[in-house]
Amino acid sequence: MRAELRRQWLLPVAVALASTSLNLHAASDADRIRMLEEQLQRQKAAMEQQQKMLEAMESELQRLKTGQPLEERVISADESAVAAAQKEAHQAPSVEEPPEPVTLPNLEVYGFVMADAIYDFKRVDPDWNDTLRVTTIPTQDGFYGRDGEFVFSVRQSRLGVKSDIETDVGTFSALLEAELFGVGGDAGQTTPRLRHAWVTWNDLGMGQYWSNFMDADVFPNTIDYWGPTGMVFYRNQQIRYSWQIGEDEFAISLEDPDTSLTVGRFRDDCIDINCGSTVDDVFQKYNDIPDLTMRWRNNTEWGHYQVAGIARKLGFERLDTGQKDSEFGWGINTSTVINTWGQDKLKLQLVYGEGIGNYLNDGGLDIAPRKATATNNEAVAVPLLGIVAYYDHYWNEKWSSSFGWSTVRLDTTRGQGEDEFEDGSIAQVNLLHYPRKGVLMGGELAWGERNDISGADGYDVRVQFSLKVNFPLED
Repeated sequence: MRAELRRQWLLPVAVALASTSLNLHAASDADRIRMLEEQLQRQKAAMEQQQKMLEAMESELQRLKTGQPLEERVISADESAVAAAQKEAHQAPSVEEPPEPVTLPNLEVYGFVMADAIYDFKRVDPDWNDTLRVTTIPTQDGFYGRDGEFVFSVRQSRLGVKSDIETDVGTFSALLEAELFGVGGDAGQTTPRLRHAWVTWNDLGMGQYWSNFMDADVFPNTIDYWGPTGMVFYRNQQIRYSWQIGEDEFAISLEDPDTSLTVGRFRDDCIDINCGSTVDDVFQKYNDIPDLTMRWRNNTEWGHYQVAGIARKLGFERLDTGQKDSEFGWGINTSTVINTWGQDKLKLQLVYGEGIGNYLNDGGLDIAPRKATATNNEAVAVPLLGIVAYYDHYWNEKWSSSFGWSTVRLDTTRGQGEDEFEDGSIAQVNLLHYPRKGVLMGGELAWGERNDISGADGYDVRVQFSLKVNFPLED
């Protein structure tokens, strides 16, 4: 062992001396003497340190051979220094403790891709030809062209993300969801359309979500996009607070007001003697108080029933004079989903009110002129009735069918135009197949009818075949 240590320190000494001899040629005698002395002192110190290490190692070896306890042995200062030096020289570099893991909110991405192939035996408004929305059915033959149209669509495809996180003050959650079914200025286009932007803190929610006045569970298992015409179906901006009472729920919300109005038969009339503008150009909605809704839902073993109410201020104003006025709107929505046999469900809804058309799935109108005369006239909230009755039947785990009927009927006024919507109905039946969980394919037959105030009517019949794949797929 000692020979090995000598080799370890003799080699660097020889290298250092050789290096020094090479430099001696370039220095004076005095410089060479000084350099040699410094080199010699360093080497002596290194040799002394190596000697102390050898002695300490031999002493430790003897202790181990004789079995002498460690505490009975007196350790010299030199040995302590050597041991400390050895420990410092051979100790592994310290590793910093990893930082505390950062708790990130749970984030889930979900959605589906849905492709529709539709044959329409009649014709509807081309901006809405990939769904059977009753109010888009013409009551005049050939209004949108000759009968018969084939349509492909992917506008039902959807993408969403949701997240939740626990904090010291409770649970926060967020939902952001969009689809490709453009409406308004994007009607007929494959453009992203916001469905939900909803944030909750414990029992308080804010953002855009299903209206508190509706029951989303009543929507049947159909593949046409628009669905039952007489259903309360509305996503609205709101603030909502919910109370969980056992398995039941009571919720109250303030929702964004939006008045749907018509000037009826006067929309082409001049304002006073000013024929540069018409009634339709001058009258507009004026909303300064949010809608108030309340909902009670009772959950039972056989399903659930729900009762919701709404109160609204339906405001409007004249741009030419600044005159403002309003009507009171109200409504009651009752609904139920009943579990019958297996997975089968009966879905029913009955809604009635005045000035609640904006919350209906189709045919909504809130206020209209009371009379057909231009003098001493006034606006009134239009009464409305909506009915939904559907049955979802599951033949087995792979096959299902849904069939039913829905209608909306307006108690129109004398001041409305002859070509305005009065009532409409839709009926559907389908056969759907599920090759595995999250995958759907199947066909549907739909019939729709529209009636105007004048008595003119129109109907439409169409068949639809759809493929749908959810993501992420579940096992």
